[in-house]
Amino acid sequence: MTATMLKETTEPNTPSSICLYGGTFDPIHLGHTHIAKAALDLFKFEQVVFLPCKQSPHKTKERHAAKHHRLAMCKLAITGMEWANVEDFDLNTPEPSYSWRVVEAMQNQFPGAQLFWLMGSDQWQALHEWNRPDYLAGLVEFIVFSRGATPVERSGFQMHAIHGAHPASATIIRENPAGRQQKDWLHPEVLKYIKKHGLYDDVAKFNKADD
Repeated sequence: MTATMLKETTEPNTPSSICLYGGTFDPIHLGHTHIAKAALDLFKFEQVVFLPCKQSPHKTKERHAAKHHRLAMCKLAITGMEWANVEDFDLNTPEPSYSWRVVEAMQNQFPGAQLFWLMGSDQWQALHEWNRPDYLAGLVEFIVFSRGATPVERSGFQMHAIHGAHPASATIIRENPAGRQQKDWLHPEVLKYIKKHGLYDDVAKFNKADD
């Protein structure tokens, strides 16, 4: 399967802008970098900053790679991408860690730049559950990636939608790390890293035990 091109519904216009892309990236796959590059091309950001974050407290029963592995895979995935960077601020921040604190740190790192937060439509729908969402909305504009309908706008939130599709799924990769599709979904160096460290092997065994 091939990824489709993405199109935006509205386009921000700023002289200096940085796109922040937070996620567990467990693992980071070509769908993530495809979305980031599409946003970069559409909105002309100076760079996209990948922000691997701590595991969601709502997913404590799931088995995941340790944070140092996820950070390493992010760095491998952007090899040769001069427009991309990786920051480990959230991974090394004492609990509780909130997105608005990450953004405040990025404001200090990129003084004067306008910041945008790239997220999926599922995160956008659950944004009201985040800590201080209204305050976060005063710090960033949101870029929302959707595979289907245009995300519903929220009062007081600046949102720009991009549409498209990519077949890669982190869940499927974790559940079947030896699957044939992984070669099409992962950066070659990320795939090598997963095999070298045996990442997600225990997830596959765990799932088989539950069958």
